[in-house]
Amino acid sequence: MSNFLLDTLSTSQRERLAFIEFRLWFLGKVSRKDVLERFDIATAAGTRDLVLYKELAPNNLIYIGKAYQYGSDFKPIFQHQPERVFSALTSGFGDGERGTDYTLLPNSVPARLNQPPLRLLATITRAIHNRRPLKLIYHSMKTGANPREIVPLALVDSGLRWHVRAFDRTKNEFRDLVLTRMEKISEFNLGDIRQEIQTHEDLQFDEQWQEIVELNLVPHPSHHHPEAIMRDYGMVKGVLRVKTRAASAGYVLRQWQVDCSNKGILSGAEFRLFLNNKKELNKVDNLVLAPGYKI
Repeated sequence: MSNFLLDTLSTSQRERLAFIEFRLWFLGKVSRKDVLERFDIATAAGTRDLVLYKELAPNNLIYIGKAYQYGSDFKPIFQHQPERVFSALTSGFGDGERGTDYTLLPNSVPARLNQPPLRLLATITRAIHNRRPLKLIYHSMKTGANPREIVPLALVDSGLRWHVRAFDRTKNEFRDLVLTRMEKISEFNLGDIRQEIQTHEDLQFDEQWQEIVELNLVPHPSHHHPEAIMRDYGMVKGVLRVKTRAASAGYVLRQWQVDCSNKGILSGAEFRLFLNNKKELNKVDNLVLAPGYKI
């Protein structure tokens, strides 16, 4: 009955009910005031949402002292992604102004050292969404500042900085470009033949993006207590199986400091993981970031 009712609700009401559940689960209580302030709705609507949630999940909450408290038999009725939960707890809800300095719990989350300017980011995301090539100046570590023509296709988070996956017309290949190295970005004028995306420039023809690899990660052989590492990463039978795009495999291996050498020869406390299916990397073109990897 609960699933049927959920399916009949509007998207906005489902969002409000999920918020109620989030507050109960992760903060232990929720009040009508919390719902009204978050969604700027009328008092009666906030009351109805709380009553409906109690109807859907009666064991999840108990009314005590003008607020609903976490129930000991709590079972979530919504799917909550861990990444979004952590983001909400440390940065607040929503994508507007309130999320810039509002946190739900005390926390210490390291800031990125190279956040791209929002004006630049917006230009890139508009180009991805509207399928528009761009011209720009790109600052390369090897060749310095040079003009480029690119077709932005997707955003990529390396764990340290943001990239855009793009077809680089200047290099005639798909590649990742760092957002903060871009300047003087603009679209092509209407009527310019370069304004249109060509078939071979589309993301579906990016073989490294389309290729999915499975990385089998195990505790590094140098550690004396592998059980601790297994618990850190939620390993099943001693293995953590991670699926990722071939284009992003190097970032994953570098971010998690995975030893990709043949026999786990890298030393240091930072190397907690070892890649035990190195042959899978034969599907990956760019492995310059993979620690210890040698052909």
